[in-house]
Amino acid sequence: MSENKPQSDLFESPRSTWEGCSVLLDINDGDRLVFARLSAGATLKIGNKNCSLQPLLGCPFGSFFRVENGAQGPYLSRYTPSTEGNNVLEKGDGQSIDELRDNRALVDNNKAQSLTGEDINEMRRLGATGDEIVDALIANSATFEKKTVFSQEKYRLKKQKKYAPIVLLRRPFTRSICEAYLKKYPTRIGFLRMDTLSLLLSMANVSANSDVLVVDMVGGLLTGAVAERLGGAGYVCNTYIGGSPYPIDIARIFNFGDEICKRIVRSPLTDLFSVQNGLQKPVSQDSDSCNMESQSNDRITSPVRVEEVSRVSENVISDVIPQSTSSPVIKMSKPAKLGEKAPQEIISSWKAHGFSCLIIAAPELDTWNLVKEIFPLLSNSAPFAIYHQYLQPLATCMHNLQLGKMAIGMQISEPWLREYQVLPSRTHPCMQMNAFGGYILSGTKISPN
Repeated sequence: MSENKPQSDLFESPRSTWEGCSVLLDINDGDRLVFARLSAGATLKIGNKNCSLQPLLGCPFGSFFRVENGAQGPYLSRYTPSTEGNNVLEKGDGQSIDELRDNRALVDNNKAQSLTGEDINEMRRLGATGDEIVDALIANSATFEKKTVFSQEKYRLKKQKKYAPIVLLRRPFTRSICEAYLKKYPTRIGFLRMDTLSLLLSMANVSANSDVLVVDMVGGLLTGAVAERLGGAGYVCNTYIGGSPYPIDIARIFNFGDEICKRIVRSPLTDLFSVQNGLQKPVSQDSDSCNMESQSNDRITSPVRVEEVSRVSENVISDVIPQSTSSPVIKMSKPAKLGEKAPQEIISSWKAHGFSCLIIAAPELDTWNLVKEIFPLLSNSAPFAIYHQYLQPLATCMHNLQLGKMAIGMQISEPWLREYQVLPSRTHPCMQMNAFGGYILSGTKISPN
């Protein structure tokens, strides 16, 4: 496969990285998640070391890298992980040996390790790898052999994360982006969980050649998810109330090509109504809605070129802005623009046929007032799905839609997801998992006549 793939061919060949693309770097199995834009001069700080991201160019997504010490400093080296450590309890006599051990006699007094920090620094100066340092720490531990097999693996993993961190190169798509934001910055996406986002797309019947009307106040995650599902066949119209559009910075992380970006358009609600009815229709918007809109814009707006999301307690997003240096191997591709103003001919087509479906994720706006204004833009029998973090706004909207005989088949769903830890002899639900996924109001619009 050629590495000199332009951005417009990303949808056909998304398996390898190229200069200028966005990637999700998973450090130490989810301990730290970093969104980065690759270039020859981009760097990333891992622990207390700055590593260049140039070795990641041209590599397939799913590759593993490890921080190594070289003559010119630390660098990322590609490697293949071993699976021997995951099957320690599946060996023949591993369980019987483990039954003879326990941790009751172990005392954590910081005297079990005979290897000092000066010794570790000397090993690094001599060019020792991270695995060699971990093996030396295990060999110089007086209590390692007395621990259970589970405790030994826990100790080994802890030292490996510190002295030999592993970086997984992941492709940013709907699931990985949603999970990364939900772990550290859930307010930016309105606490929208991955299973809830999947249900939104399914209940709205988002499919190829659809014209989807979207009210996205979750940073652009919903817009990007719809565009990814359409695959360049159909349009995503991101509408908004007022003079300033809602930010869709997260949608730029998806690495969409030119053809898909052209299908993501914006249009204010007043313009859609002016074309729909041949005149300018005022949109009812009270002062509270204006205030909530401005607050939401201030909170979500962020120039997302490179953004970090981590599990550790960090107060500020660590931005890594790569320098614009050319690569001798991969040609730099100019990022495609998305979210341009909808052309007049496309709006005229929506006037004649209406939108195929509607998806709303606007926790800061009044749901019923928004639906009442936007519902005439849908075609008859068009499905809709509305997300909200709380139940009462959706219940009020559903009640009013029933009274006005505007929709049928309505239901309010509460997604529920349980995450399991699957390991040898210790499979159970995760102790710390997200138990709440918001609510979804779905239904089908009917003609009021």
